Order: sequence, then structure tokens, then C-alpha cells
Amino acid sequence: MAHFAQLDSNDIVTQVIVVNNENLIDKFGQESEDRGISFCKSLFGEDTRWVQTSYNKNFRQNFAQIGFQYESNLDVFIPPQPFPSWIIDPNTYTWIPPVPIPDEIHDYRWIEETQKWERFYDVPEPPDGYYWSDETESWEHTPRPNDGNNYNWNSETKSWDII
Repeated sequence: MAHFAQLDSNDIVTQVIVVNNENLIDKFGQESEDRGISFCKSLFGEDTRWVQTSYNKNFRQNFAQIGFQYESNLDVFIPPQPFPSWIIDPNTYTWIPPVPIPDEIHDYRWIEETQKWERFYDVPEPPDGYYWSDETESWEHTPRPNDGNNYNWNSETKSWDII
């Protein structure tokens, strides 16, 4: 199976389709990108623009996805720039941050305003009485008072309020 990316007038990928290899074979029995493009145009219109992409990244550096830019002068697909401060790696045509991501085994997210990586905690909402402590980097628990009153957890004050 082969993959073809449709491009808009600005060379941005608008869709990627799968084309059966039999639609690529030329009269010499060789796969031909031109035959694949002709097949795509027969389905989507002669005025459409197509470029073959490689799922295994065997050519054109990156597998095309919606929103990627096709750079015809370099013959590569480039993903959208995630942040203004990131620059393109001329070897892989992927974006790299101005500060390398920490090597620790944690999830991080880039904060453009500070130009720093921040730990990202992808955890579910805790049950009442628990809150995340940045100081200890763990869930803290405040036990519900057992004095006969009814309480609701106040996540802003991290305490139990009498109701």
C-alpha cells in the first residue's frame, strides 16, 4: 500500500489517503509516483495536487499528516511549528526546542512564555480530601473530621468546610 498527501495552494497537507499498489504499477511493472498521482486525480479531480509520502519515512523525511507543509525545494514534509521559539533540525526536519527536554523519567510540557520545561502531571481528579502538593510532589490527604458534623471538601482552601 502506498500513501499520498493532498496539498492545498500553500503546500499544506489537507488529507492523506491509501492507494493500492496495483494503481501505481507502470507498463514496465515498476511502481510509479506519477501513476499514483494520476489515480488520486481520477478520484478527487484533475485540479487537485498530490505527493507520495512514506509511512516508514523511506523518503521525504516525515510521513505526511494533515497540517504538515510540503517543501518542494527540499522534497520533505515538515510538521507544523509547535512554538515560535523552536527551530527546525536540518537533518530530521522536525522541530527542536531552544532548551533540551530533561532526561528524567517524567512527563514535561514546554512553556513558551518562560522558555522552560515544566513537569506535567496527568492524573485523574483525586477524591475529596486529597490535593496535589508541589512541595512533596505527591498527593496529600486531609482526613475528614469525625465530630458528628457534615462536611464538604473545599479544593481552594484544601480543607473541610462544615455544611
